[in-house]
Amino acid sequence: MANLRFASSFQRFLPFLGYHHICMIGQAIAIILISILLASCSSYSSMTNVYILGLSYTNSTPSDLSPIGKNLSETLNGFKGSSQLEVRTGYFGMCVRQRGILWLCSSDTNGLVQQIGPENDPLNLIGTASKFRDDVLFSGLLFMAIVLAFISFLLLATFPGWHEERNMASGSDIDVKPFPSRPVSQVALSCVTVAAILCLIASLWQHVGSVGAAAMAETANYGNVRTDVGAGAIAMAWTGFTLMTFVAIGLLIMILSIIVLDRLTED
Repeated sequence: MANLRFASSFQRFLPFLGYHHICMIGQAIAIILISILLASCSSYSSMTNVYILGLSYTNSTPSDLSPIGKNLSETLNGFKGSSQLEVRTGYFGMCVRQRGILWLCSSDTNGLVQQIGPENDPLNLIGTASKFRDDVLFSGLLFMAIVLAFISFLLLATFPGWHEERNMASGSDIDVKPFPSRPVSQVALSCVTVAAILCLIASLWQHVGSVGAAAMAETANYGNVRTDVGAGAIAMAWTGFTLMTFVAIGLLIMILSIIVLDRLTED
């Protein structure tokens, strides 16, 4: 009974029927967070703080190196010299800073190398970060998650709200709310569920890929390179997934509850 209306007395028993506004807010926050994540390292301002992987030169030598490892560390240290370079990479852009002075951000690897100067990046940190961005990161899943989440958001916006009607029997005004369309609710649930799954896969991919690349970069350079996994980017990815999951669970509970109430009313 899609057109069934009920009085405000049901609101205290079925408050979740008004939760679609909360779901819309959660959905909007998730879309914004994932969009910021995709735009990481796209400019030299605040976006430099949102990155997937950071690389920089360091002079620390691991104490547990074998004699061969120590020789390799000293050899690489000789190539590195006094270079002080920091590289951060996102899904589409990279930011480079020399001696902690000014960030230079671009999606063009060769352009960054020319601006910094090849002599200031002897171990090719810019090339390593570019290789990680091109071969490990994949933004397609997050783009699909944003599109599906936005479709679900639009469908949630069509849900009817509370309004007043006059009770012909008592002559008083009561608050009533039509049930949302069941097909629309099911499509919204399907979209946000698929979006949450895609976001989960993308978050795992990003997390595992960045941690693995960081470990390999430090090991391969024998203490001459320090790595930093972007905590902000990881938090944004997992927060977006969590919000989408909560929205999916809320919509599922709402749909099942409407079905149960519909059957009780028919009886």
